[in-house]
Amino acid sequence: MQATILVTGGTGFIGSHTAAVLQQAGYRVLILDNLCNSAAGVLDAIAAITGIRPDFVQGDVRDAPLLDSVFASHPIAAVLHFAGLKAVGESTTMPLAYYDNNVHGSVQLLQAMQRAGVRTLVFSSSATVYGDPQKLPLTEDHPRSATNPYGHTKLVVEDILENLYNSQPDWRIARLRYFNPVGAHPSGLMGEAPQGTPNNLMPFVAQVAVGQRDSVKVFGNDYDTPDGTGVRDYIHVMDLAEGHAHALKYCLNAAQDLLTVNLGTGVGYSVLDMIHAFEQASGKAVAYDIVGRRPGDIAACWADTELAFQKLGWRAQKSIQDMCDDAWRWEMHRAAL
Repeated sequence: MQATILVTGGTGFIGSHTAAVLQQAGYRVLILDNLCNSAAGVLDAIAAITGIRPDFVQGDVRDAPLLDSVFASHPIAAVLHFAGLKAVGESTTMPLAYYDNNVHGSVQLLQAMQRAGVRTLVFSSSATVYGDPQKLPLTEDHPRSATNPYGHTKLVVEDILENLYNSQPDWRIARLRYFNPVGAHPSGLMGEAPQGTPNNLMPFVAQVAVGQRDSVKVFGNDYDTPDGTGVRDYIHVMDLAEGHAHALKYCLNAAQDLLTVNLGTGVGYSVLDMIHAFEQASGKAVAYDIVGRRPGDIAACWADTELAFQKLGWRAQKSIQDMCDDAWRWEMHRAAL
């Protein structure tokens, strides 16, 4: 029988791509999402890509009675937990919403899992828990710190999971620290669809390329980096989705564990590198304006990826050009809708 996997936040950017990968790997996927930052139409895209429409429940991870009914009515083997608010800037203006959704929501989910006897969890964490890097590349034992409420919610949930595992070692938990997810499904049917002004670089670049916006703001060109702009570890969303599939398999096969690994490429690209690669993918000039640094931004950040390879047998495969080509294909698909 197919194992049923509950994917919270499964209509979001990373959750939807992971749901597609899981279905193609033979799992039965059940998505729970409140659609606060996504759309139910993503289910049609997953169905078109995989030939299977995932089961879907519209609801919130903070709704304990709903969670109990979901666990009671489905033979759930494991949970992939993506349901979180994720905009750094917004978190500084709405900290209570972030703590309520990201921390309280995670606690409600864990309590429901406990009541249902489901002890396998893959959690979306973030490289933001490393704060300002003291050394590069970032290894998983790098000291953690949070420079904004969003990062702090991830750090707190990581600690909750560690406390839970220490108190009940029959849990099997993977904490996956993402770097900078970009790109889209290579079919062009599914990708990042931010509501309102994008918070991340790539959707902004794409919107300039299609003519929706005049220019990209580049925050600072005086960092100690090769071209003065910030350097990040951009990872293709499909590589990230495959990383989740590997982590899920690892957890399902483990007797018990608390695994913490980076999901990145191990390579840093600058903001201008990404803009130029997107120009190549789209054949369009992408105008940009250099403006002042944003408070809290760091110069450079990229992952040490060895532990993920040792533990999961996983490495990112896709190049910066793959990321931009697939993101552009998705933008063209969106423009045609």
